Amino acid sequence: MNTSRSPLGQTLLEIFRQGPAGPLDDDRFNALALQAFRHQFERNEPYRRFCERRGIVPERVERWEDVPAVPTAAFKEAALVCGPGDAAQAVFRTSGTTQGSERRGTHYVLDLALYRESALSAFRAHLLPDGARLPFLILAPSPERAPDSSLSRMFEWVRAECGAPGSGWFVSFLAGLHVDELVQALGRSESERVPALIAGTAFAFVYLFDALAARSLRFRLPEGSRVMETGGLKGRVREITKAELYEGFAQVLGIPDHFCVGEYGMTEMCSQFYEDVLRARAPGLETGPGGPRRMCPPRWVRTLVVDPDTLRPLPQQRPGLLRHFDLANLNSVSALQTDDLGLGVAAGFQVLGRARGAEARGCSIALDEWLTATR
Repeated sequence: MNTSRSPLGQTLLEIFRQGPAGPLDDDRFNALALQAFRHQFERNEPYRRFCERRGIVPERVERWEDVPAVPTAAFKEAALVCGPGDAAQAVFRTSGTTQGSERRGTHYVLDLALYRESALSAFRAHLLPDGARLPFLILAPSPERAPDSSLSRMFEWVRAECGAPGSGWFVSFLAGLHVDELVQALGRSESERVPALIAGTAFAFVYLFDALAARSLRFRLPEGSRVMETGGLKGRVREITKAELYEGFAQVLGIPDHFCVGEYGMTEMCSQFYEDVLRARAPGLETGPGGPRRMCPPRWVRTLVVDPDTLRPLPQQRPGLLRHFDLANLNSVSALQTDDLGLGVAAGFQVLGRARGAEARGCSIALDEWLTATR
């Protein structure tokens, strides 16, 4: 279903192609957001029932902030898609088991074009602001091995469009981390003085550091090498801090802090957020200490920090739950209420971690409303 060919879809594609920075003033964003809400209200039946139970219909909504936000846990309960799920070009699932309270959230993506353009545009701007073309060493399974992973699909797009020869995948479900092959790739980068981009989840890097320590190996990758880490600092066995992770990048790989870019995304969302530590230094990527790290929304996304109890917006520097409105989610639900804790800062936000149950009372109430409306 090529909904990206609709007038609204074509408008969004053009915005995505122009890059995540630049002008998209509040009035234009609001107009596009209300068009997306009407589209979703008309075509996404579970979402429409949720809105109607709250007495909210498109004719009564004037601001994107007033569009009902669906708790991300609702993606475990219903097919939130603007059409038949079996028409989806891709079906992405969250991590977890497939039964009981831990059943996996499912995001049906009718048209991959919007997701692809959003992902490529933001990645280029934040990881390749100097226009470099580097070998990508990807610490994740390929889409063939993980077809329901949105992260693997995104990595494949950026590898195919932006990666240089020597790019490859270094994780599989059966073998885990491909340590021998990765050691060879890192050694080539170091000896041939060819910068590389290494991308993966935070704990994939922890496993890499452990494997290299067991072999008494460290690398000093050439200047211009960089890291993209997707967060997830709490593992099943142990927890590390971001400072410890970034110390590992410097000590084990020789990649300094200001060439390490954090990414924040979720299966239920077609856009990603990146720290702007590299983009702020383009085009020369000058070295030196940067300002405080923050996640920067692309211009087609708006993020609010809301009170955990009332779900009402909070001022900057007040921690709360993150709520996103993503225009790239045109064919599912754009307004997403997460249970991630965050702090609003100038031109972005900082991620503080996952909320405990007591910290997300508002999300529990919203999910209860969702279940009542859709059942």
